[in-house]
Amino acid sequence: MRGSLKIQKMKWLSGIIIILSLFLMACQSSYDKTSPNVIMILVDDMGWTDLTCYGSDYHQTPNIDQLAEEGILFTNSYSSCNVCSPTRAALITGKNPARLHLTDWIEGHKYPWARLKVPEWKMYLDSNEYTLAEAFKDAGYYTAHIGKWHLGETEKDWPEHHGFDVNIGGWSKGSPNRNVKNGSNGYFSPYGNPRMDDGEVDEYLTERLADEVCQVIEEQSEKPFFINFWLYNVHMPLQAQEEKVQKYLALQDSSKQHHNPVYAAMVEHTDDAVGKVIAKLKERGLYENTIILFASDNGGLIGNGQRKISNNAPLRHGKGSMYEGGIRIPTILHAPTYIKTHHIIHEPVITEDYYPTLLELASIHFANQPQSLDGKSWMPLLRGEQTLNRDALYWHYPHYHQEGAVPHGAIRQGKWKLIENFETDSIELYNLEEDQGESHNLHSKFPDRVIEMRKIMDEWRKNVNAQMPRSNPDYDQQKERKKDKQIIND
Repeated sequence: MRGSLKIQKMKWLSGIIIILSLFLMACQSSYDKTSPNVIMILVDDMGWTDLTCYGSDYHQTPNIDQLAEEGILFTNSYSSCNVCSPTRAALITGKNPARLHLTDWIEGHKYPWARLKVPEWKMYLDSNEYTLAEAFKDAGYYTAHIGKWHLGETEKDWPEHHGFDVNIGGWSKGSPNRNVKNGSNGYFSPYGNPRMDDGEVDEYLTERLADEVCQVIEEQSEKPFFINFWLYNVHMPLQAQEEKVQKYLALQDSSKQHHNPVYAAMVEHTDDAVGKVIAKLKERGLYENTIILFASDNGGLIGNGQRKISNNAPLRHGKGSMYEGGIRIPTILHAPTYIKTHHIIHEPVITEDYYPTLLELASIHFANQPQSLDGKSWMPLLRGEQTLNRDALYWHYPHYHQEGAVPHGAIRQGKWKLIENFETDSIELYNLEEDQGESHNLHSKFPDRVIEMRKIMDEWRKNVNAQMPRSNPDYDQQKERKKDKQIIND
């Protein structure tokens, strides 16, 4: 009897061992080395025409141009907002900033005397959001954030608490820490960054971050990796290595679209970083099994007068504005499994699309979708279809910005774009196919279209529970900004 029990116990233990073995094999299958690696490269404040492949006749970007040559270049790609933090939140969650109630850069500009009182919006990424990093991590990926974060003032809101195994350089700051009192030197070491050790004196931040990405690539062989490479370039302050600045000083030509030699050098630093990462992937034999998505977080900062930085022409205006120069961005996708030759896609796409697109490209699917997404996967476009069949693209910015923006919303439907000014309740309507520079307001010629598009936008705002500005009881007309500063360079 005792022997029989012993045999039964051994069979029971054997069964448990088999079950555990099968479970472990199932877990290991999610670490399949054939799973594609993914690198999300996000540049800060890079304008639509800042790259050679997008038309710059002054900046030199051979590595990014080659990436475009081997992949897809999007001509009608948009950021989710005209400033950085909301776009970053949309990227990492797949949701429109209006739905997240994270609608301005953290902490935003303060105009307590303005005509409208801005809503009490979130100055952090909500921990309840299931991020892109968490999705990749749950699928067995090693996840690393390297570079700018700017999605929360306190440590609990930084990358390591949103699904990243490692965080190098991501904290509260939205630009390199340049502070004479504490000895930090912006793009040059010492950095004064609590999530990254200082390098040698005069080490350049962008090169250092690229080296950190390469180190992750070098070390990660057991799992596929998802790397969030969010550069601080080309955000202010304008700083670059002197030899690059001198190079572009020698190339200055008043007939060219771009003229700022320091900014041009920063663009080249960005290109160098991309080239260094690609070279490491090729060295490790990983390039053909790595998805790379390259984009900007908003349109280029144009500046004015002696502070002229970039030029988004033929697009109107730049960062902070809801015109095309503030939200249309360069976007390039390298996905060799699906894309064998260079081609161009003209279908409008937007930042919140990156979440479902990258997951589907990596063949990551959830039995129960963890959240409703506003973004749409680009897979139909990659398969050759002409449209994503979405109703419209939407923007919501109930804030003021020092570059001149007042609270507003916008919608793009096909070739039509409508902008609603919340201060004045005025409307602008543009045909982007015929008027890319938004110079001809057609609202009076197409009143029925204005009514229809405003109705669609109102319904969308209700659906996402968008926060709206309201009349300001502390409005002070004497302090109100001049009307000719509503949008910079208008």
